[in-house]
Amino acid sequence: MNKRIIEVLKSREFVSVATSDIDAAPYAAPKFVLKVENNFIYLVDYIVGRMYHNLRANPRISISMMDNHYLTGYQLNGSVTILESGPEYELLVRDLTQKEMGLSVQRVIEGVTKGRAHEDFEVALPEKFVIFKVKVEEIVEIGSRGGLKREKVCE
Repeated sequence: MNKRIIEVLKSREFVSVATSDIDAAPYAAPKFVLKVENNFIYLVDYIVGRMYHNLRANPRISISMMDNHYLTGYQLNGSVTILESGPEYELLVRDLTQKEMGLSVQRVIEGVTKGRAHEDFEVALPEKFVIFKVKVEEIVEIGSRGGLKREKVCE
């Protein structure tokens, strides 16, 4: 992935993610961006519901986001490995704990400096969640004038 896409991803807490079930019924929901590494994006699914079941039946995924600075949209298409346990999962859980702690501290500071209370400053991981390891295989760039560029991502 190019540097601009990586920076856009790293600046987001959530991206829009779409999947479909075995009968091609679409489903979209926001997912938490945990980490971006090489051509992989790690997303957290706190619900473990429809998207999880869709990806078990059909491991194809599409992530969309907008770069507001350049007025460019991106669609990142690829395949998913669902991580639910094991050494890689445990390392990512540590990363998740640190990231959520940092985001909570940031929200507290913003709330105090702006004189606003926030209802939920608790830092606790849900009892059940999974991590989607997305291998980006295609990038579609949507320009501000509607132009499309497609790029296959090589290893």
